[in-house]
Amino acid sequence: MKIVACNSNRPLAEAVAASLGLPLTRASVRRFADMEVFVEIQENVRGEDVFVIQSTSFPANDNLMELLIMLDALRRSSARRKTAVIPYFGYARQDRKSAARTPISAKLVANLITQAGADRVLTLDLHAGQIQGFFDIPVDNLYAAPLFAGDIRSRFDGRNMMIVSPDVGGVVRARALATRLNCDLAIIDKRRERAGVAEVMNVIGDVRGRDCIQVDDICDSGGTLCNAADALIANGAKSVSVYVTHGVLSGGAVARMAASPIEMTTITDSITATEAVRVSQNMRQLTIAPLLAEAMKRISEETSVSKLFD
Repeated sequence: MKIVACNSNRPLAEAVAASLGLPLTRASVRRFADMEVFVEIQENVRGEDVFVIQSTSFPANDNLMELLIMLDALRRSSARRKTAVIPYFGYARQDRKSAARTPISAKLVANLITQAGADRVLTLDLHAGQIQGFFDIPVDNLYAAPLFAGDIRSRFDGRNMMIVSPDVGGVVRARALATRLNCDLAIIDKRRERAGVAEVMNVIGDVRGRDCIQVDDICDSGGTLCNAADALIANGAKSVSVYVTHGVLSGGAVARMAASPIEMTTITDSITATEAVRVSQNMRQLTIAPLLAEAMKRISEETSVSKLFD
């Protein structure tokens, strides 16, 4: 078993390798003068079970190309099995035709990863579960819910908490976490006038006097979560916190959330934290390294990965 890291999230790759007690495979991923990606694997991988760790976060296209070229290099180096470990799967929000003459880019990216040489994919909290079906190779989609549940129990013990889905599309995710925690569920009903702008219309559920915890898979601009926090406070919520798996946090999202009623935003390290995230007083990270490490170990040993969902 060997672990290769590309450049998108090397700290996470190093943490995963440390959890497994293995060194990272020596490899070079660099750019030519015209910014072409060049990969060189600097040790023997023939016949090995190789895991490539690479989130396709910003800059999404560069990081995707690094992953594809690394997989091709491993295939041409006679690695026995290549698993693409993609903690954050970019392009996942383009999982359907949202309007006439638009692409289904998630399917295209799935095809690219498969054709580059991946034998299986390991990822975390896909934006839409059906994306697993876009691949013609096995996909293991892990969930951050067990990690979040343990952290929420320790931080909110004894408080009158309530799980909140910031939109109707996230109800299944929020309900699963509420079931784990044996607490109530509320839903934000919103109308999106245009991309990146969300207008909160109604709060479904009685949140008066409750410590509300919004749960989502991706936070990009932060607008949805901030508007939902305003609506929850206006409806009598005692406090509002946020748990998000993938902190994309583009543009001024960190500042926007710092200025909102959100007390604390908790994200995972599926995406490398920016300086704004590291210095923020109301934003914290949980590591997914032990979860990924255990899943990779189980895949390598051909044992059950679904046990991790319990």
